[in-house]
Amino acid sequence: MYQLYYYPRNASLAPHFLLHYMDLNYELVLVDRTSNSQKSAEYLKLNPAGRIPTLVDDSLALFESPAICIHLCEQHPEKDLMPLPGSKERPLFFQWLTYLNNTLQAELMTYFYPHRHTTDDNAIPTVKAAQEERIGEALAVLDQQLEGKPYLLGEKISACDFFLFMLALWSFAIEKTPMAYPNLGRYLLDLVKHPTICAVSEIEKIDLSVFQ
Repeated sequence: MYQLYYYPRNASLAPHFLLHYMDLNYELVLVDRTSNSQKSAEYLKLNPAGRIPTLVDDSLALFESPAICIHLCEQHPEKDLMPLPGSKERPLFFQWLTYLNNTLQAELMTYFYPHRHTTDDNAIPTVKAAQEERIGEALAVLDQQLEGKPYLLGEKISACDFFLFMLALWSFAIEKTPMAYPNLGRYLLDLVKHPTICAVSEIEKIDLSVFQ
């Protein structure tokens, strides 16, 4: 049985989607961020970075959300959430998963935690305004990629789509939401009806009405 150490709406959401979609045997273990449990000595033994999520797979304790997603896809290739080795789609999978993590998620983290980038409280509004522009640029790239496609890689859903949905949910904090982009908005309206997204959102008590 897998154990996913999670907190609702956090970076554990994408792995949670995958575990549910793949119909795997898993247990959710809440890491209460409100009491800073991710910094507890017990949790740090599993994840020395002190962040969420962590996946425990027998003797393996794995952290970083993209790494967990890749591990689950490789352990269960029959679930078809990652292109097979040697296919032309496989490098595109890694390209877009890396873009989502290193660009869109990174820009969102700066937006949500501007104090990590400046000690001047007066500069925080400027930092956040700059991040709104950078997040918008990333969303525009994704919108262009989705033109004429039901999913990020084309005709088949992949782990990238669940990862993008997680980040899109976070992106509603900015003024120009993901729904303002025609292809991205259409794509999200389709994904919000997906049985896995509906089920996991119910478990984590996530309000999906923002996508309407």
